[in-house]
Amino acid sequence: LRALRCRELATCTEGMTIHEKQAALIARYSIIEDAQERLAAIVARGRKWRGLAEEEKDDARRVRGCVSNVWLAGAMDGAACRFRMSADSPLVQGLAALICELYDGGAAEEIVSVEPELLESLGLARQLSPTRLNGLANVRRTIREFAITNRV
Repeated sequence: LRALRCRELATCTEGMTIHEKQAALIARYSIIEDAQERLAAIVARGRKWRGLAEEEKDDARRVRGCVSNVWLAGAMDGAACRFRMSADSPLVQGLAALICELYDGGAAEEIVSVEPELLESLGLARQLSPTRLNGLANVRRTIREFAITNRV
């Protein structure tokens, strides 16, 4: 797979549909057999995600319904939606960054219509508490709402 050969997945997935990107992300992390190691790789990758400056971590960008603090900023780059985020928990940072990575660069219409299958496909949903899963669902909801607001 093209994505497996690339050092930085974000550059490899540029121009892919969200469905293609999701398949590439699943393939990338599925090669790590141990569930804890897979989660550790996602957390490590989340540290590299484009974060928000301290002054951007305001109430308007805070994702509601997350136990940990998560801030999400969306912006339009032509017809592409771009996402930056920060969280105060490394685990949440990694998982939320994974969701942002899936939708980053996507067209608003596609973001609205494609649901994330990553957590289930990678076996992460079984490892997370219901409150964590609910928080991640709120990250998805916030991304979806941004896309609805910015449909072309």
